[in-house]
Amino acid sequence: MERNRMTGGASVEETLSLTVEGLRAVKEKIRPLFGQDRVAVSAEHYLETLLGNLPRKTGWQRAEVAGDEGPWRQQALLGRTQWDADGLRDIVRDHVQSTLDDEDAVLVIDETGFLKKGKASCGVGRQYTGSAGKITNCQVGVFAAYVSSRGHAFVDRALYLPKAWTSDPVRLSAASVPADVTFATKPSLARQMIERGLQAGLPFEWVAADSVYGVGEIEMSLRHAAKGYVLGVAGSHWFNSWG
Repeated sequence: MERNRMTGGASVEETLSLTVEGLRAVKEKIRPLFGQDRVAVSAEHYLETLLGNLPRKTGWQRAEVAGDEGPWRQQALLGRTQWDADGLRDIVRDHVQSTLDDEDAVLVIDETGFLKKGKASCGVGRQYTGSAGKITNCQVGVFAAYVSSRGHAFVDRALYLPKAWTSDPVRLSAASVPADVTFATKPSLARQMIERGLQAGLPFEWVAADSVYGVGEIEMSLRHAAKGYVLGVAGSHWFNSWG
């Protein structure tokens, strides 16, 4: 029996067994989110290949590992199949809460960009992204991560849609954006994620974010919720003395 130093002395066999059991439990939780069994199976294969040790996780390589003739099933899962993405978000958040919960935890808000070359991807446009360090063609997502003494994990996400998108109904419809989606700033998206966490009973004491989110909208929301915060601000930001 081989011991694994990375798992607190647990053997490799025990670690693999726990991994398999955990993956099986995850599959059981997410299966109801997909209307058809074949779609659920495609989602399970997609999850397995993402967690695998492929050097590059392209559609074709994932399909080969999953035993499919091509990437079309997984592409359909991501682009055309109807399933409850927000339900999956809630399952992830509830799992994080049950395993990492800590009253002194920190909710960390940040954004990242996904570089693109075309114009069809939902929300794509020329905008600043830290992943490139410049203004370039990309999508931008706002994310919330739960950080406690027991570990850390993502608990929420939102795709930022520039005004060039939200002011173009034809473009929104072509990208299958729900009709009730309107323009929201990145701080507004962050505030909504914080409020969702509070409504779900996610325990945390602090919120941390960079200067994009150091605005009154988030500050007032956190004050009303009696939560501490560490928010970056721009160099031109004015502070009032409370004497």
